[in-house]
Amino acid sequence: MDNAREWLRCKARGSQQTGVLVSKVAARFKPLAVHILAQGDENAVHWFLEDKTDVRSSNYLEDAATEIQVQGLELDFACVLWDADMRYVDGHWEYFKFNGKDKWKPVANTPNGQEEKKYMLNAYRVLLTRARQGIAICVPSVNNRLTPEGFPEDPTRLPEFYNGTYEYLKSLGIKEI
Repeated sequence: MDNAREWLRCKARGSQQTGVLVSKVAARFKPLAVHILAQGDENAVHWFLEDKTDVRSSNYLEDAATEIQVQGLELDFACVLWDADMRYVDGHWEYFKFNGKDKWKPVANTPNGQEEKKYMLNAYRVLLTRARQGIAICVPSVNNRLTPEGFPEDPTRLPEFYNGTYEYLKSLGIKEI
């Protein structure tokens, strides 16, 4: 995320706008010092319209907006933070929701689950089309440290949740910054 922030700051000139974008289902960005902007028009207005001198502005790269908040809007340069909600695993996309506490649960293969999957796929389509001039995609670093007892220190950010997506995006020719 630090590399993405630096890339955005170096690219933007004058009044060009930058910002961090996440899916509404994203959940695990606190370790990256990224706060997901609360739903509500007032928050999105400040995020999108305030200039670089206002800490509520998207240009501070601290608050991330969701696909709902940026639908129909564009930034000059954007960073899409990719969470473990949509993962590339063994040649296909898999979809998950965070339980708000300690684990990611697969989206069910029910009619409602199929609708959720379509929504999640569309959410990333929206996020990936919000930048006019340039985009960085950030797949977070994983936490593979173990506790003294041998358990994962953070079982919500394991390598298998992110590495497949990272490798897939890299295989498409996306350059690492």
